[in-house]
Amino acid sequence: MSDDTDGQLRRILADVLGLKAEHVAAFDAETGLFGHLPELDSMSVAGLLTEMEDRLGFIIDDDEIDGELLETYGSLLAFAEVKRAAAG
Repeated sequence: MSDDTDGQLRRILADVLGLKAEHVAAFDAETGLFGHLPELDSMSVAGLLTEMEDRLGFIIDDDEIDGELLETYGSLLAFAEVKRAAAG
């Protein structure tokens, strides 16, 4: 499931933020997101989280959203993997 989640999350980031697929494909676990990508601002966070819920099949509770969640690609991917496993 990890590769599937990784690929889907990369597509979501590219779609929601309007990033080129090649740019998102180069992300590694340490790639900074919020505060590092100008496209990922406070306005786009809600859209990103909504798309994650819709496409990955889980619900994100408000109390699960914090600064660490969107700090790096690795932290966002780890969160998505845990949520998918729990929902599946």
